[in-house]
Amino acid sequence: MPGNIPNILTWVRIIMIPIVVGVFYVPDSWIPDHSKNLVATVLFVLAAVTDWIDGWLARKLHQTSPFGAFLDPVADKLMVAAALIMLVELNRTSAPIAMVIIGREIAISALREWMAKIGKSKSVAVNVLGKIKTVSQMVAIPLLLYHDPIGRLDPQSLGTVLIWLAALLTLVSMFSYMRRAVPALE
Repeated sequence: MPGNIPNILTWVRIIMIPIVVGVFYVPDSWIPDHSKNLVATVLFVLAAVTDWIDGWLARKLHQTSPFGAFLDPVADKLMVAAALIMLVELNRTSAPIAMVIIGREIAISALREWMAKIGKSKSVAVNVLGKIKTVSQMVAIPLLLYHDPIGRLDPQSLGTVLIWLAALLTLVSMFSYMRRAVPALE
């Protein structure tokens, strides 16, 4: 395991996952609900920012590695899956939405791994639709975690619209990846 800065940031992101979830299990007498929402949101956003930073640093410092290329998307998927499961537990999103998003991540990861084994990984490389889906869910999740009104802004309503958009884009992008993989399957 290469101990470079980008990989260390990825490990920090993985370590932050149980902390984001654990915040909601701290007794209310220790941390009131509003503060739990704020702490979990800030930690999730920090984790999301470290995702961008570790990729940027890996390229800038020429510290890319096969291990980092493997671990980074795993950390992303774990972070999103844990947050979605927590949001279902908190009744801030629906289980079908979480299942669609998490299921797609598992399916596409498996497809990418299989395509790499047969030397066709470029046919299922990340596309623009997948990036838009990621942005939508990475904005929706903090809004749903925060939950509390911010002046006239209702993060729950906006987050719900964005998570539904992310789920729709999740399905569309999954079918796009599958369609591109079909020639290799034949």
